[in-house]
Amino acid sequence: MTVSNGNTGLSRPPLQYSGSLSHLDYVEITPIIGREYTTAKIHDILHAPNSEQQIRDLAIIICERGVVFFRAPQDDLTIDEQKRFTVLLGELTGRPEGHGLHVHPLFRDENNIPMGNGQHDESIYVINAKAAQKLYKSMKQVQRTEPKDPGLEWHSDCMFEECPADFSFLRMEETPPTGGDTIWCSGYELYDRISPSMRTYFESLTTTCAQPVFKTAATAGGYEVMSPRGSPLNVGDSFSPIHPMVRTHPVTGWKSLYAAIGIHVTKINDVYSYEDQMIRDYIMRLITRNHDSVARWKWTKQSCAIWSNACTLHAATPDTHLVVNSDANRTGVRASGTGEKPYLDPASKSRREALGLPLN
Repeated sequence: MTVSNGNTGLSRPPLQYSGSLSHLDYVEITPIIGREYTTAKIHDILHAPNSEQQIRDLAIIICERGVVFFRAPQDDLTIDEQKRFTVLLGELTGRPEGHGLHVHPLFRDENNIPMGNGQHDESIYVINAKAAQKLYKSMKQVQRTEPKDPGLEWHSDCMFEECPADFSFLRMEETPPTGGDTIWCSGYELYDRISPSMRTYFESLTTTCAQPVFKTAATAGGYEVMSPRGSPLNVGDSFSPIHPMVRTHPVTGWKSLYAAIGIHVTKINDVYSYEDQMIRDYIMRLITRNHDSVARWKWTKQSCAIWSNACTLHAATPDTHLVVNSDANRTGVRASGTGEKPYLDPASKSRREALGLPLN
């Protein structure tokens, strides 16, 4: 089947939940997005007699709900188990053969901090705001005369790759006393809130997702970027793929607003610059005016979030510097799987259409 935006691929039937996780207690964060497992331990799922069935079911739930949280401390889960779990989430739901865990382009940089066990792992990205400032010190610093816009933080992981991340698994090792929450927005719901005519137009658009900072940082540090990075297609240092603005989720078959806004989207292709800004402003308005499509997570030590990048945007809340009398930093370890090259299957449906839900 030929699909739009220059990609080709075969439509496949949506995967169905088998019920193997029905014994776990959970609450839905909102009716639209997010689920919290209140007491479940990922270690137990990984080592259950029917572990592959449970992990596959969890992956399907993540793809339907967008993001799943584990509140109970996951302190019995090793880094190797976190990596293995992330690998299985994709392998059991059709990740392309030869694709594995993403490798951060700047893994060789001396400013990368180790994990809590004191070790480095090329398949684990350690998230730490203070370390990131050193890692990206080659970026041009802008003198601000206005407050920082947190809306610029929205993104899906690894959109700067030909094959971006499918699942991301973040475990928080250290948390500040307050601040540093992460928010997720449903790309499914954003698509459903767009008028039919505008949907058709957006489905015709692609965006360039460039991140030249990786090449400049590597040059400044005197090393080469990592390559390949989780896929034979993720090589080199150009970091400027073209992705569809609307994509089809490979697991659910639902349409999602994808490469449309945020820190990785540098240009909406084939439109004038003022039209580019107009479209971005419209999408930001969708997010801010439809806050029922957003889930917010307050981190606690060793809590976890696992999300599908194909159907969500997320953003860290950059407010830990406001915490009084505290170092107020947070450190997390993230593993991300590498999915397929994003595509739009014109035969796919929106989430509400597929589930028979009314618009209001």
